[in-house]
Amino acid sequence: MVGNQEFFPGIGQDQATDFDQGIEAPEGELHLRFFVASGIEFALPAIGVSQVLEYAPDRINPMPNVSPLLLGTVNIRGRVVWVGDLGQFLGETPPVNTDRAEISIIAIEDQGMMLGLAVEQIGVMAWLDSSKLNVSRNSSDSMAPFIKGEWIMEDSEPLKLLDQVNILRSARWAS
Repeated sequence: MVGNQEFFPGIGQDQATDFDQGIEAPEGELHLRFFVASGIEFALPAIGVSQVLEYAPDRINPMPNVSPLLLGTVNIRGRVVWVGDLGQFLGETPPVNTDRAEISIIAIEDQGMMLGLAVEQIGVMAWLDSSKLNVSRNSSDSMAPFIKGEWIMEDSEPLKLLDQVNILRSARWAS
C-alpha cells in the first residue's frame, strides 16, 4: 500500500518503493515496561492496559477499612476505580512514593473490571517476543502467582512479564 503510486503523485515507481526499504516488521507483541519502588522492572501486555495516567496524590481518595495495599479511589472518565500499590501487592518492601507531584497509574481492565496500579516510574512501550519468554526462577513466593515468565535482557536484570488478569482478580486486594 505504501508503494502504491496513487498515494504519491509525481513519484516514479522506483522512487515509491524506497519508502518500503529499511522498515522492519516488529517481532512479538507490544508491552508496557515500568518500575516499582524497589527498582524491579516489569512488563504488561499492551492489550491488557486500558490507560496510563498521572494523578496528584490528593486526587486519590483514601478509603477507610480497606487493605493497606489500596491507596484509594480515582475517577477515570466518570468511573470510580480502585488504585493499589503494585510493588507492595507483589511483596516488595518499599511503598510507592506518594510524596511527589504526580503518581503514575496503569489502569488494567478485564471483562468490565478495572483496577489502577500505582507504580514508581513508567518506562517505554516495547515489542517483546513471547517465544523468548523464560520460566521465572528467582521470583519470591508472593510474586510467583502473578509472573508469566521473564525475558533475559542484555546488561540488566530479567524483565518480568505480569499476568494482569491474575492481578486484577486476586483476593489479596481484599485482605
